[in-house]
Amino acid sequence: MATLLMERWRRMSWLRCVIAMVVLASGFAMAGEVWLPPGPGPAAKPGKRVLFIGQHFKNGGISSVFRSFNQAARLLGWQVTMVDGQDDPARIRRAMQQALQERVEGVALGGVSLRDCTRELHALRQAGIVLVGWHVAARPGPAGEVFVNVSTDPQEVARLAAAQVVASHAAPAGVVIFTDDRFEVAIAKSRAMQDIVARCRYCRVLAVENLPLSTVSEQMAPRVAALAKRFGRQWTHTLAINDLYFDEINYPLLKAGLTSVQNIAAGDGSEKAIGRIRAGYSSQMVTVAEPINVQGWQLADEMNRAFAGAPPSGWVSHPVVVTHARLQAWGSRAIDADLPYQSAYRAVWFPK
Repeated sequence: MATLLMERWRRMSWLRCVIAMVVLASGFAMAGEVWLPPGPGPAAKPGKRVLFIGQHFKNGGISSVFRSFNQAARLLGWQVTMVDGQDDPARIRRAMQQALQERVEGVALGGVSLRDCTRELHALRQAGIVLVGWHVAARPGPAGEVFVNVSTDPQEVARLAAAQVVASHAAPAGVVIFTDDRFEVAIAKSRAMQDIVARCRYCRVLAVENLPLSTVSEQMAPRVAALAKRFGRQWTHTLAINDLYFDEINYPLLKAGLTSVQNIAAGDGSEKAIGRIRAGYSSQMVTVAEPINVQGWQLADEMNRAFAGAPPSGWVSHPVVVTHARLQAWGSRAIDADLPYQSAYRAVWFPK
């Protein structure tokens, strides 16, 4: 084993090798993997004007990735403005049209539904404006007009979330899945979770509920009441494509007398979700979290690569299974706090 590791490290760049050893020494691994940053890239391209458009900043993942992206962008010397799309396709299209008129150099998209703005995206690309996205497609990597979509692999996230149901050995396990079919990444996650649960011999998918994220606060209570009336105590587990669903589900489940239902999110690891899992008083047992701070910096790095005419990094981060026990072990630190991503990107952007 030691010989194989040494041979692998020998082939790495010196930067990747050093960081690998630092992470190994800290004992911190994500999803069982030693964290390694992307390979070499272009130096910082300062002086750029960038617009960040979020589908809805009520979504904790979008607001968190913006904060991280903005931190990295300031370091790169960029001027960043932000637009909260408020889950309104017309508002998002207007923001893109404004970006075109003002001739910004780059647009970062946070959780935006690409199908709602295909014409505007094409116009931005035709004008030479760099487009990068976070959770804008079903897969990480290039996505249509978008230079690169930053995300973990939705299939991996779905597998890790659904595995929590299978591992519970509830017999029988009755599962309700919440999704939002406006977004490709949500469709990919929910379909994969449905397939995995269906293959479990003692599990049953009771329902797949399409509930738009923007309407969760108003619609969760009546939806839970209807599901409780339909399935009663057959409902043992809930899987959802986002933590936002579980911001609103506790009281409706309590009112329906279903306090034993276990809730598991296949993304994104919002601050609210991590807080309630850490406290241990919520029906949400698990979130399969994105390393969002890392991804915000990656989003900036991918945009910097595009500005330099370089290809995408091809790097994909791994999700983290967050449970009460793991949070107790980590203390108050963020799930990606021990990862040396900032020093890694600084070394790429500002070579000595």
